[in-house]
Amino acid sequence: MTRVFDNDRAAVQALLDALYAARAGGELERLTGLFAADAHFRICGSGDGKPIALAADGSNQIRTWLGVLLKSFSISRHEMLATVIEGSRAAVHWRATIHSRITGTAVATELMDHLEVREGKIGSYVEFFVPR
Repeated sequence: MTRVFDNDRAAVQALLDALYAARAGGELERLTGLFAADAHFRICGSGDGKPIALAADGSNQIRTWLGVLLKSFSISRHEMLATVIEGSRAAVHWRATIHSRITGTAVATELMDHLEVREGKIGSYVEFFVPR
């Protein structure tokens, strides 16, 4: 993978492209390799009127949660709506249909991610989501 320098917009965009491709493709190894060893990972939102939140710090916890997410949910109809990159930070607005592998239900969902890149890896990832 190309080394990502924190102020290199093209390299940050390439990291984002790799992140969303790995997530949509359910590629755990590729996905976890994009995070720094000491990264922070947060997801929060609401599903069926119930709040959902998870937090992980460090590569071991992040790998565990990503594994759970990939086993529990699949993504289709992934569509990038807007991306803003400023230095080492990025905000991404996207939507997708999230399929529960447990219940079989599919929900159209809007998501907003905020990422910080450090030394070529994702140092912080915060995602907010809401069903449409």
